[in-house]
Amino acid sequence: MAGEDCEIGAEPDSGRRHLILTSMTIPTPMAANAPIGVFDSGIGGLSVLRHIRAALPQEALLYFSDAHFAPYGGRPEQQIEQRALAIGALLAAHPVKALVVACNTATAAAIAALRRAYPALIVVGVEPGLKPAAAASTTRVVGVMATEATLASERFARLREALSTATSVTFLTMPCPGLALRIEQDQMHLPESLALLRRFVLPLLEQGADTLVLGCTHYPFVQQQIAAIAHDYAQRSVTIIDTGEAVARQLARQLELQGLLRLESPPSVDGLSSGSAADLERAFSRLLGLTVRVVHAGI
Repeated sequence: MAGEDCEIGAEPDSGRRHLILTSMTIPTPMAANAPIGVFDSGIGGLSVLRHIRAALPQEALLYFSDAHFAPYGGRPEQQIEQRALAIGALLAAHPVKALVVACNTATAAAIAALRRAYPALIVVGVEPGLKPAAAASTTRVVGVMATEATLASERFARLREALSTATSVTFLTMPCPGLALRIEQDQMHLPESLALLRRFVLPLLEQGADTLVLGCTHYPFVQQQIAAIAHDYAQRSVTIIDTGEAVARQLARQLELQGLLRLESPPSVDGLSSGSAADLERAFSRLLGLTVRVVHAGI
């Protein structure tokens, strides 16, 4: 395993829970009872974590929210890669047995670097579900909602070109600036947030899309609103693709192949955040119905 040097310690006299990084050698994670690390720029990755819990209910999960640097969507790719590597170092220090990049933008920018840095770890990323969307579409027109950074990435461009050529499906892209942040801040009940969502969804439907890809892990938390907008416009159901379940299946396959499925110890969920620990605790409760202790991580 490629070495990153870090240590978890407590900063004295801060009056709040948190972690800081100093220097040590990261051990190679081999134990089946080690946790699975999951991270995102904020709360969006909880949509992936809920599928992981459903597929692997016996596992210990450690979730990191990079809330202090959220959202990633408008940041330069190099900066996202640097953040992802720093988070990888933090999670590998526990150590974790697998790393799930539960963020489309971070997957596009940094998964290759993470796999180079941690060759002994199972590293699973999230990509927009273009392949299942192409299979589901009857109009042969698919809408892809994602952040600007995801849509601008070389990884997405290669995937789109390959599938367009193979399937003759037209993929319409819709960058959704501000949507992940509004979901992060629990503002989607506001009229202006719903109006923003309509401005992203309706142009795709008007151009014939009968299938919509949720290309950001925040977006499954507004899937019902998207479905309602589509039904009001088209008077029919629209297929909505969320790849969280596929990510969980891929993770389960990799753990089984390497003999790393957790069999004996009780399951658990713990949280880390570069932002407010209390905010992430509330998000766990509001979105997943879980009571989770979150520790602030200073990276």
